[in-house]
Amino acid sequence: MAERQYDWKAIAKNPKFIELHHKKAVFLFGWWIFSSVYYFLLPLGAAYAPGLFKIKVIGAINFGYLFALSQFFVSWALALYYAHVANKDFDRLTRELVEELHL
Repeated sequence: MAERQYDWKAIAKNPKFIELHHKKAVFLFGWWIFSSVYYFLLPLGAAYAPGLFKIKVIGAINFGYLFALSQFFVSWALALYYAHVANKDFDRLTRELVEELHL
C-alpha cells in the first residue's frame, strides 16, 4: 500500500495551523509555568517556611502533607482541563484545517 505524501511546508504556512499552534503554545506555556511554580513551592516552602508546613490541620496531618497531597489533585485537574480545552478548541481547529486541506 502506497503511503500518502503531504506537503508539510504548505501545512505549516496555513493560517489555521498557525492559529492552532499559537493557541496550544500559549495555553501549554502558561500552565507549564503555573505547574512548575506550584511544584517548587513544596520544597521551597519546606526549606524556607518550615513553621508554616508544621501547622497541624487535622490530628497528625499538617499543612505540608496536605500541600503535597494537593499536588496530585492539581495535576489531575490540569489534565482534565487540558482535555476539555483540547476537545473544545484544538480539535475543532484541527478538524477545520483537515477539511480545508482536504486530507
